[in-house]
Amino acid sequence: MDFYTVVFRQSTGYWVALCLENGIIGQGNTQETAINKLKEAIESFEYVYKSDTNIYKSPISIEEMHEFLLLEEQDSEIYELRKVYA
Repeated sequence: MDFYTVVFRQSTGYWVALCLENGIIGQGNTQETAINKLKEAIESFEYVYKSDTNIYKSPISIEEMHEFLLLEEQDSEIYELRKVYA
C-alpha cells in the first residue's frame, strides 16, 4: 500500500479528489466516495503502468494544481489536503 497526497475541491453537488503524485482524479457526492473512486483509479493505473512501458507517470506541477483549484467558478472555496493510502 502506497502513500498519496490528495487535494479535495468541492464543486457544485460533488467533491473532486486530485492525487498530486500522478494527477489521477476521483469524484463523488462525498469526500469518502471521491477517495474510493480515486483509489480504484490509482489501482487500475498502477496495474497498467507495471505492464506497459509506454505509460508516462509524473507528479503534477504547481500550474496544474492551480488549474484544478480554479477550474470553474465556484459558489464556495472549500479545499482540503489529505494523505491517502492506496
